[in-house]
Amino acid sequence: GIGAFWKGTGPKMVESASNGAVLMYAKESANTALLATGMNSTTAGLVAGAFGGCCQTVVISPMTFLVTGAVTGDQSVTTTQRIKNVYAKHGLRGFYPGGTAIAFRQATNWASRQGFTEAVRVRFKLFFHGSEDAKLTKAQEVGAGVVGGTLACWNHPFEVARIEMQARADQGQKSLNMIQVFRQVVAEYGVAGLFKGVVPRVCLGVWQTLFMVTGAKLVKEQLTEAGVLK
Repeated sequence: GIGAFWKGTGPKMVESASNGAVLMYAKESANTALLATGMNSTTAGLVAGAFGGCCQTVVISPMTFLVTGAVTGDQSVTTTQRIKNVYAKHGLRGFYPGGTAIAFRQATNWASRQGFTEAVRVRFKLFFHGSEDAKLTKAQEVGAGVVGGTLACWNHPFEVARIEMQARADQGQKSLNMIQVFRQVVAEYGVAGLFKGVVPRVCLGVWQTLFMVTGAKLVKEQLTEAGVLK
């Protein structure tokens, strides 16, 4: 039924709240520090995004593992039971299968979303206003976020590897490293298999970019103009 679209909502909510907080603090702090050194906005965005994405891995890996288990694993097992079972068998380490793929995914996710969006903003400033120092309208900021979020989905193979590695761990199958998963997927489905599900992920990427890159910038600007931030 329609409820199947919300399988794993509990751990997903915890994931979203925790990794969002970690990302925003780490990414924005790093971006502000890098810009203060005179680094250009695109490079600062790439570096800060990668840093924030890596920091996210600590909290996001256990939650995505539980969500993947809820969707692809034994439907009779509750999230609480799954947590107890994994901890009893493997301890905390058991919540981090596919950690390498997640680290690569998150680092490239936010390096790309932040960096590409900043690069597109510069192009928009030149195209619409003829100067890199111009101020974009809200609609133009949103447009830059949409383009940046879409382009950032080039790294979808890392997401495919993450799902496969975590699904195998949840089902007690032999673990494979990220390269082995890539080879297996290509052997079974061809290169196109590495991009299965990319369309809904583009939608997710655009939303997350608008919220955590474009939205963060617009909110920060408003708070600065109001004198709340210096």
